Amino acid sequence: MRLIAMFLVVPIIEIALFIQVGGLIGLWSTLALVLLSAVAGVVLMRSQGARAGQEIQRSLSEMRDPSQPMAHGAMIIAAGLLLVVPGFFSDALGLLLLIPGVRRLLMRRIARRVVAGHAGMHAATMRRDPHRPPYDQGVIDGEYIVADDPRAPVDLPPELGDDQPPRRTGGSGWTRH
Repeated sequence: MRLIAMFLVVPIIEIALFIQVGGLIGLWSTLALVLLSAVAGVVLMRSQGARAGQEIQRSLSEMRDPSQPMAHGAMIIAAGLLLVVPGFFSDALGLLLLIPGVRRLLMRRIARRVVAGHAGMHAATMRRDPHRPPYDQGVIDGEYIVADDPRAPVDLPPELGDDQPPRRTGGSGWTRH
């Protein structure tokens, strides 16, 4: 329900802010601000995204938990996206996400709601078909039959020695005639 309200309320707020700001500073200045914030968002995503990636790599190489740099990087990218989206309300939210204290506060609030668990798969917990016996040591008994009969040996003419391949007349040799 909150998501639906957000998709209805945020555009109304953006339109109202466009009208108010446009009335104060004029149409062209308003459009210039929107374009400037979009360019700033793209520049921010490129520079800060690369920096966040380096921080994640550094934490992995130092065998530290990369979740904090990943969360900061995700929020910086979200800030850049909010700056790219045309509108003053989204720009304000994007600028707030650029403040490290706001990001830390938001991460703490999100961390209270997230529950981390252990996920894994072990052979002892895997379900088995009750009609199939357990196979130990990787040995599986089976039966097989030979579907194709081996080709009959070819009698070579005396002029061909053992070192020359037989001449075939007709087909390509891929099919039997």
